[in-house]
Amino acid sequence: MVEETASLDMVYRALGDTTRRRLLTALRDGEARITDLAAPLPISFAAVARHVSVLERAGLIRREVRGREHWLSVRGEPLAGADAWLSDQTEFWNSRADALAGAIERRRR
Repeated sequence: MVEETASLDMVYRALGDTTRRRLLTALRDGEARITDLAAPLPISFAAVARHVSVLERAGLIRREVRGREHWLSVRGEPLAGADAWLSDQTEFWNSRADALAGAIERRRR
């Protein structure tokens, strides 16, 4: 459980940055070179490389080196884990809110 929590923390921390979310969005259509991802961003290549490192540590992207080029692609498993956690929380709190609404309605009668 501790390892799962640490992994989830890393995923949410990685997703907490606008630039990293933009990089993931850019990779939705398939793999891309880091240089192609960096080109439209208003930050240095070194800054993009640091963001890529954070995404890699969180397990959100995979890097493949082909010659001198580094190609990135999205890994969906960590996103699925984050989504599952959010879905579980949403279901729990929605059921609590529904129960509260029912109790309030019964008291009004």
